[in-house]
Amino acid sequence: ELQASSIMRYHVTKSYREQITNSGYYEQLKYIVEPSFQEFESPGTLDTSGELDNTVFPGFQHKYAQTGLVMATDRCASYCRYCLRKRLVGKDSDEIAADFAQIGQYIRGHPEITNVLITGGDPLVLSTAKLDKMLDHLLPIRHLDSIRFGTKTLAYQPKRFEDPALPALFKRIDEAGKAAVIVTHFDHIGEISVEAEHKVRSLRARGVQFLNQTVLLAKVNDDPEILAATFAKCHQMGIRPYYLFQARPVKGASHFQVSLRRGIEIARGINQRLSGIQKTFKYIMSHHTGKIEVLDLGADGRIYMRYHQNKSPEKIGKIFSRPHLEGACWLDDLPEG
Repeated sequence: ELQASSIMRYHVTKSYREQITNSGYYEQLKYIVEPSFQEFESPGTLDTSGELDNTVFPGFQHKYAQTGLVMATDRCASYCRYCLRKRLVGKDSDEIAADFAQIGQYIRGHPEITNVLITGGDPLVLSTAKLDKMLDHLLPIRHLDSIRFGTKTLAYQPKRFEDPALPALFKRIDEAGKAAVIVTHFDHIGEISVEAEHKVRSLRARGVQFLNQTVLLAKVNDDPEILAATFAKCHQMGIRPYYLFQARPVKGASHFQVSLRRGIEIARGINQRLSGIQKTFKYIMSHHTGKIEVLDLGADGRIYMRYHQNKSPEKIGKIFSRPHLEGACWLDDLPEG
């Protein structure tokens, strides 16, 4: 029955359980990892961003001209209940990269690709030796400027970063003349442990750049006070708040969505609480047509948006609007016209 309803497997690291229990925010943070019966009644689809449409071959996507996306693994240290890739994460998926020589060859033939995002699953659950083998195929490519790793391991298992081989991995990227970037995934200030902060500062001293992405989640962090504190803490640690994602209408996870009206109010409330240099996040809806920045709800009753990324370069940056519908949580919920 769990399989038929696409309910994800349940697994939480001991360190994350201890962190959220002692954080003072357990009643909110438990929803990130604890299953609920709402997952059975939560409608949606399993590929809300059109990933399969943009897959060149298993484990490699090319949706936006400049970015190659590598699905390095189908495993994570713990499993988020709102996961956008529950179709493959925690399972033995055939969507995982198997041939890195093939990926390297494709990127070499596409000079418009300037950066690679290594994601999954969580690539930091893999051994450093495996990550090094991936880099063997990527670092010689001259037109690549940066290598990104998308990971929630700093929240779930910060001890992973005690691996003495890891700094050398990032040094390899730096010595190849490319930016080494870690995209952390802190959804709430209660997830940021003293240990995680120590690891971030240590890697920053070695030249690693940090960005953070956060998902706006009902009952967890749908509070401008909490998110402003989270982003301020990230800024203090040297992590640039990057995206505040609208939760996606994923089957079994759409109950995490807040309405776009509420999301706009929250984004405004965050900005009112932060200094100018801390306001580096964009409120983003990662739609199958592209990454849409949600700007505001106008006095004319329309939601104003613009494409932050799109497959068609001419659409990037253009502002567009749709009539607002009360309770709408996604672009497809808004009427055209």
